[in-house]
Amino acid sequence: MLGVIDVGGGMRGIYGAGVFDYCIDHDICFDACFGVSAGAANISSYIAHQRGRNHRYYADYAFRKEYMGFGNMLRTRSYINLDYIYGTLSNSTGEYPLDYPAMISSGKRMEIVTTDARTGKPSYFTMEDMRQDHYDPIKASSCVPVVNQPYVINGVPYYDGGISDPIPVNRAFRSGCDKAVLILTRPRDEYRRSTNDRRLANLLTKRYPRAAFKLANRALIYNRQLDLAKSYEKRGKLLIVAPKDISGMHTLTKDRDAMEFMYKEGYEDAEKILRFIG
Repeated sequence: MLGVIDVGGGMRGIYGAGVFDYCIDHDICFDACFGVSAGAANISSYIAHQRGRNHRYYADYAFRKEYMGFGNMLRTRSYINLDYIYGTLSNSTGEYPLDYPAMISSGKRMEIVTTDARTGKPSYFTMEDMRQDHYDPIKASSCVPVVNQPYVINGVPYYDGGISDPIPVNRAFRSGCDKAVLILTRPRDEYRRSTNDRRLANLLTKRYPRAAFKLANRALIYNRQLDLAKSYEKRGKLLIVAPKDISGMHTLTKDRDAMEFMYKEGYEDAEKILRFIG
């Protein structure tokens, strides 16, 4: 079974959008797909075979004030309007609907990584946990802590899956994958630093102490998982596809030229996948 893991990374996720558009253009088929944060949105469009959809969201919709901005923060206490992105725009009546019927009938396996804000532990949703015009697991997986209020599903508050399981390589192989492709949105040898995470965690400690602890230690988790991914790659079981240059892009950076550069970089880098899968 061939798997793919997209770790997301906010606006840097446009790199993964380029990778998946290449995969659609060249009929590269993954059996099992694991998405974290923006990676879950990328994977949804890939499974639904909607080439170019993700690019439109990053390069066009992301620049709208409704998508993210301080106006949202003042109204809802959340900088990113997840209901606008994965509801208003994505629903069947939206500007660019997710083709949910195509996704659910694809025969592919999909897992979406979230973090339970109460426990700090990862929670995994599947596409069967969604239904037409109800894409809450994607919203929860993309819910950036502090910047957003936690996204609540069935009474449970969730944050971005990147807090608790940022590179779910173990999850993929324990789920039965024989080989996998890992899409990063940082250079493959760039390890996380904890400075910013610890600062944000301090703001979260009072309300969600266990999630705050995981956030403060996210760099440690990410770096260990990156080393694990590299060990799988040395054994020929995994391919890491990662940008050489992120053009100064951070999670919430809105720079159209830099985003277009990363999209093209992702599309070109995806050629490696053809050689990997033989």
